[in-house]
Amino acid sequence: MAKPFASSADLAEKKETLEVIADGVYALTAEGDPNVGAIEGEDFLVCFEARATPVAARDWLVKLRQHTDKPIRYLVLTHYHAVRVLGASAFEADAIIASGATRKLIEERGMQDWASEFGRMPRLFKEPDTIPGLTWPDITFDDHMTIELGGDRGRIDLQFCGRGHTAGDIVAWHDKSKTMFAGDLVEASAALYTGDAFHKEWASKTLEKVKSFRAENLVGGRGPVAKGTAACDAAIEQTREFLAGMIEHVGAAHARGGTLRQAFEATHAALAPKFGHWPIFEHCLPFNVQRLWDEFDGMDWPRIWTMERDREVWAQLQD
Repeated sequence: MAKPFASSADLAEKKETLEVIADGVYALTAEGDPNVGAIEGEDFLVCFEARATPVAARDWLVKLRQHTDKPIRYLVLTHYHAVRVLGASAFEADAIIASGATRKLIEERGMQDWASEFGRMPRLFKEPDTIPGLTWPDITFDDHMTIELGGDRGRIDLQFCGRGHTAGDIVAWHDKSKTMFAGDLVEASAALYTGDAFHKEWASKTLEKVKSFRAENLVGGRGPVAKGTAACDAAIEQTREFLAGMIEHVGAAHARGGTLRQAFEATHAALAPKFGHWPIFEHCLPFNVQRLWDEFDGMDWPRIWTMERDREVWAQLQD
C-alpha cells in the first residue's frame, strides 16, 4: 500500500505547551508542529512566526495574552514558507519584518508555496478561508537589524547567517536572556525539511555562525526548546548530522551514476534508524532528496514546488 501523501494523513491534534523561557520571553511548542514565540519590550511585543492561518495564529495569541497585554509592534518572519507566515493578519502588528531575500522568494514563489504546503499539511491550515492573501513584509534588511526593546529589556538582533533552509533565513538573538529563535535553520528532535535548501552551506558556515552565538535557550523551527548551552549545541549538531547524512548518501548515488530512487532508498536506510521516528521525517525526505540531487546536478537555485510537482516526486520515490 502506498504511503499517504506527505502529512495529509496526520490529522491528530497536538498538545501545545507555552513556556516562559525567561522574563518576558515566550515560546509555544506543539509536539513537532511549527514553533512560535514572543519577547516583551518595555511597552510592546515582538512576535516570531505567524502560523498557517489567522485562526491558528489567534489560538496562540490567546495563550500569550494570559501573560501580557502589550501591543504587538513587530512580527518577525524567519523565512517565507506558508505554514510560518499566512496567519500574519491576526497579529495586527505595526510592522512585519523579514529579510530582503525572503521578500524576493515571496514574489517568486509565494502562491505556489501556499498551494503546495496546504496540500502537504492540511491540518495546520485551520479555517484556510480566513487567509487574506500572501503575507508581505513592511521592513526588510540584508544582513542585520536591531530592535531596541526599551527600559531594561535589552535588544533583539536579527541576523542573516547564510543560506540554509532557504536563501533568506534569519535568526533572532536576545542577548539579555541568551535566547535564540532560529526558525527552521535548527530543529530539536524533529526532522528537517530541505526542499528549498542549500545543503552544503547550511551544514557548514551557516550553522557555524548560528552556533557562534552560544545560546543558552534555543527555539528551533520544530521540537522542544533546547535549554543550556550543551543542549543548544546538541540541537545544532543534530541538524548538521541530518544534513551530512543526506549529503553523503545522495552524493554517493549521484557520483556512481545511480538513480534518484536509489539515492532516496540509500538515504532513507541510513537516516531512518536515528531520525525516522521524528515528526515529518517520512513527509520531508522525498522532497529533500530531490532538492539535494538537483544541487549535485549543478542547480544552485531551488526549483519551485507546485502541487503537481509535489505529487510527481512523491509518486516517483514511494512504493
